[in-house]
Amino acid sequence: MPLEALLFDVDGTLADTEEGHRTAFNLAFDRLRLGWEWGREEYRELLGVAGGKERMARYVDGLQVGERERSRLREQIPAIHAEKTRLYAAMAGDGAIALRPGVARLLAEARQAGLKLAIASTTTRANIEALLRATLGGEGLAMFDTIACGDEVAAKKPSPDVYLLALRRMGAAAAASVAFEDSANGLRAAVAAGLATVVTPTFWTSDGDWSSARLVLPHLGDPWQPLPGEPGNALHCAAWLTLAELERLAPRRRAGALIG
Repeated sequence: MPLEALLFDVDGTLADTEEGHRTAFNLAFDRLRLGWEWGREEYRELLGVAGGKERMARYVDGLQVGERERSRLREQIPAIHAEKTRLYAAMAGDGAIALRPGVARLLAEARQAGLKLAIASTTTRANIEALLRATLGGEGLAMFDTIACGDEVAAKKPSPDVYLLALRRMGAAAAASVAFEDSANGLRAAVAAGLATVVTPTFWTSDGDWSSARLVLPHLGDPWQPLPGEPGNALHCAAWLTLAELERLAPRRRAGALIG
């Protein structure tokens, strides 16, 4: 079965966005006079929870406050998250967040080859659209056949729901598709949807379990930014991830090997 579709997570995968999200959260906390501030290590731990509103709920649950105050804070979470989303979108729109190496190249190559492209993310559509417009220009949104977001499904990652939704909308077979992720929750979601998965961890996710991934790379690479030790370590075709490399996954799927 030839390669048919590529499905991309957003935060950490298309772009290393988490520092931008952390900054936007802290700005929202300050503007709403909550007295909260998430440091890098604290935020890295909170990223184990999928979804910004869910992350704040976990944080509120750990605060040393009475139940009445905890309930009040939980009721504020949607408003806090809306303010954070507005601030993040402004940052992304101003060009403060760049795509990771190899992403723009691989997207363009996939489009030229006639492959279907999808976003499968737990972040909000507003965040996705702001990032795509700022990094890929006016054609950024049009490059993707579908954009599936966490608020469109019953359960967020590590549930496979958002990947299954994207596959269904595209009419693509999981066995002929490859997912791109950066986190353990994302990898679990993609694998549960039946997708071979390429993982490119960041500082925020570097301690994950990648044993079920098909490929683990520091980034996707480019001819002008080759991956160290490649080809010959994880890759066979070049020192950057190519469509030919992704096609190599298909025979292993047909042979019944474990997909990851």
